[in-house]
Amino acid sequence: MKRLLFVVSLIMAVQFAGAQEAPEGLFIASKAPDFKAKDQNGKEVRLKDLLKQGKVVLVFYRGYWCPYCNKELSRLQDSLQLIKDKGATLIAISPEKPENITKTVEKTKAEYSILYDEGLKIMKAYEVEFEVPENTITRYRNSGIDLEKNNGGNGKYLPVPAIYIIDKESTVTYRFFEPDYKKRPSVLEILKNL
Repeated sequence: MKRLLFVVSLIMAVQFAGAQEAPEGLFIASKAPDFKAKDQNGKEVRLKDLLKQGKVVLVFYRGYWCPYCNKELSRLQDSLQLIKDKGATLIAISPEKPENITKTVEKTKAEYSILYDEGLKIMKAYEVEFEVPENTITRYRNSGIDLEKNNGGNGKYLPVPAIYIIDKESTVTYRFFEPDYKKRPSVLEILKNL
């Protein structure tokens, strides 16, 4: 009996150690980590530099293949002038390779910077990244979406769809963090919080 308990305990410990903790994202009043990355035009974008000009609306999205992401990014593009009128800069971040970001720009007509998060550094710093389970990878592949090919070195990782508003002091003043990728905030909600 003791041996059986030991084996069961060992199996549970291994499973617990192997399970990835669910991301929680940054919370309101957190300090937003600085980052720099290249956008779709090859321009280096650094958060610290953008914050000197005003607030930043930071959007994490999954990829060009995600219709919910494209809809959200298109709505933000349609309201880009309203965001700028509030003195804010809009940027989006994705794990997908630069050539796929080009596809996102084509689909959404995005004129704001979209950054490739090479090595998932930004997603990890903002605590939004998670490894997609193998059964979901298979479902995507069966639907014609090759996540690992789209993401290159970023592999099977995606961000939880999230939006942060960051003030000039690098403080998160608004957070939308929703594991259900179908739910997104309205542009009106974002504008109200700028």
